[in-house]
Amino acid sequence: MVSGSCHCGVVRFECEGTPTEGYECNCSHCSRKGFLLWFIPRDAMRITEGADSLSTYTFNRHMIKHQFCPTCGCQPFGLGTAPDGTETAAVNLRCLEAFDLAGVTRVPVDGKAY
Repeated sequence: MVSGSCHCGVVRFECEGTPTEGYECNCSHCSRKGFLLWFIPRDAMRITEGADSLSTYTFNRHMIKHQFCPTCGCQPFGLGTAPDGTETAAVNLRCLEAFDLAGVTRVPVDGKAY
């Protein structure tokens, strides 16, 4: 189990599992925010605080509901559906607490092509 939050701590969450890979997308949104994403089934993530506080941003094909804290602007995760129909969470590894990013394999994704 790993846990994380937005910068100000209003939004908190927990995820089952241990990330070993982080996806670095070069689309205009991900690259500007510096995301390093871990994709997990939606039921492996639980919002423990601040679910009612979250705001949502979508763009392009509006496939991912990018969730962010309106207080600090931090985006700890996004919610969407995988190509096979599985509800998915895209967790921003940079928002995990007490987690060492050095052990994560970075996987480049060409989001500009979409």
